[in-house]
Amino acid sequence: MKKLLIPFLLLLVLMLSACTDAANETAETETQTESETTTDQSTGETQSGTITYESENGPVEVPANPERVIVLSTFAGNVLALDVPVVGVDSWSKNNPRYELDGVEEVTDENLEKILELEPDLIIGLSSMKNVEKLQEIAPVVTFTYGKLDYLTQHLEIGKLVNKEAEAKAWIDDFKARAAEAGTEIKAKIGEHATVSVIENFNKELYVFGDNWARGTEILYQEMKLNMPEKVKEMALEPGYYSLSLEVLPEFAGDYLIVSKAEDTETSFMESETFKNIPAVKNNQVYVANAKEFYFNDPITLEYQLEFFIESFLGN
Repeated sequence: MKKLLIPFLLLLVLMLSACTDAANETAETETQTESETTTDQSTGETQSGTITYESENGPVEVPANPERVIVLSTFAGNVLALDVPVVGVDSWSKNNPRYELDGVEEVTDENLEKILELEPDLIIGLSSMKNVEKLQEIAPVVTFTYGKLDYLTQHLEIGKLVNKEAEAKAWIDDFKARAAEAGTEIKAKIGEHATVSVIENFNKELYVFGDNWARGTEILYQEMKLNMPEKVKEMALEPGYYSLSLEVLPEFAGDYLIVSKAEDTETSFMESETFKNIPAVKNNQVYVANAKEFYFNDPITLEYQLEFFIESFLGN
């Protein structure tokens, strides 16, 4: 009788153990399934690989780690600086020699078929771009109003959008410190009261810029605290830029002059007597930059602009 009882008890123990393991496995599977559909309250990120970005037009569900981004205007350098893969950009960005865009397609907000072929998982552009609703059928779309945010806050927002806010913040803090330090050194060399102007010739028009229209103005005026001529302050500070004629250019020219120009634009004004007689020109205090490298105010462009200003003002 004892010989029969021992095998029976052993079998009973094995059966109970198997049942317990099966129950635990079922409960674990149910827990995992439930967690895949819940949201991490601290980050807004879901297990399905998306985050909710609070855009100026409301919440947009975007990839937590975008891998095929199309940037239709202005912000390509911000995305590239955060090491996020880009598959399509606007023509202005495509022509920027500072951006590494080999294999990246040039597209517009009207190239819907081409955009569809590129299979983007995120599209970024300006609030003024066309076909937003049609683009939303292809991928999540986030737009920004140009100038609504200051240039560094704009980069921080791009960082939030592509889930790299910490990286964006770290770069901003470091950049501000380096730019301020360079500004102190430049002021010590050129004088506390010296003025600087930034001009550009585009489509046969001359422009002078305020403190927030790229071309290095954010660095010169906001970070380095260099002085803007009174005439520039009066006409260009609020709108960001001001169109002027060659005849009145001397009124807007500072002690130092930054000329943003491209090889394919008309620059004959620089050969005129009016230009040559500007004190900054006579004193050899004119620094000429490649406009295609100066158009934007993203981290890649800003790093180049900062290097350009340090070399121009302090290198000789």
